[in-house]
Amino acid sequence: MKVSVIGASGRVGKAAAFCLAEESVVSEMVLLSREKSLDQIQGEALDMNDAMAAKDIRVSITPSCNFEDMAGSKIVVITAGVPRTADMTRMDVAIPNAKIISEYSRLVAKYAPESIILVVTNPVDVMTYVAYKASGFPRNRVIGLGNHLDSLRLKNVIARHFNIHVSEIHTRIIGEHGEHMVLLLSSTSVGGILVDDFPQYQSFDVDEIVEKVKNAGSYVINKKGATEYGPAFAIANIVKTVLNDEKRILTLTTFLDGEIYGVSDVCLGVPVKLGANGVERIIKVKMNEDELNSFKIAGKAVKESTEKVTAHLNGNLNSSSEE
Repeated sequence: MKVSVIGASGRVGKAAAFCLAEESVVSEMVLLSREKSLDQIQGEALDMNDAMAAKDIRVSITPSCNFEDMAGSKIVVITAGVPRTADMTRMDVAIPNAKIISEYSRLVAKYAPESIILVVTNPVDVMTYVAYKASGFPRNRVIGLGNHLDSLRLKNVIARHFNIHVSEIHTRIIGEHGEHMVLLLSSTSVGGILVDDFPQYQSFDVDEIVEKVKNAGSYVINKKGATEYGPAFAIANIVKTVLNDEKRILTLTTFLDGEIYGVSDVCLGVPVKLGANGVERIIKVKMNEDELNSFKIAGKAVKESTEKVTAHLNGNLNSSSEE
């Protein structure tokens, strides 16, 4: 299976590429960047090859600034974009990143027209919409990292609070990857038991937990300059699910057309059944009244942000096939 990573010279891009190189299902990987970063990704490829040799893994790693080299990719991961600093919101980088994502999405459509696009660049919900429109791909083949990473972060926080292994935590965050994320507390369970049945739930401050998850990325950026390992392993989860056709239910950003309580014409994080063809089904999740209201607020906020961003593209959001 062939995978391409656009933006492989960035910290998330190269970390994701390294994680993917370790996946036995990936036989060929292309590291793509602009020409000015070619030397760097050549060095990254050499370094990764040495690491793979130490683990007895055979994978072809090709550094390139020629986007034709992504031809034949099953999935193309887009991590390229203006990096966010600790004092910036995800929306602060939205307009410059939208131009980058629209450009790369057209290139993917041109050179890897049968691939699945996985958008990582922030603000990921808006960027997934841009990629969907610019590529002209069917919506099942354009997904965003979205709330998958948020949900993993939430699992960690809950596991520490209850002092229970993280694999026993079943929870989900949906909505926006950002300010309007929604914790599905009503369906959160620990070892199959609803979380509010545990004595420790009495000291479980939901608002504090949500704030921790919302600010997790900013906290890491403030400490070390960028998030790397969390996004990289989350990306590898998604790619492996597609390549192995695992049919897992993950919370990813996808285009909605009324499937979840009528929310439409916006890309949001929701549970989806993910397989070899991308999103095979959008899962309508049960919510209580507060969660549903919050989800609708998230939809409205992201839709407004998307409209502002796409307006700055001066209507230049058609796919290459439509131009």
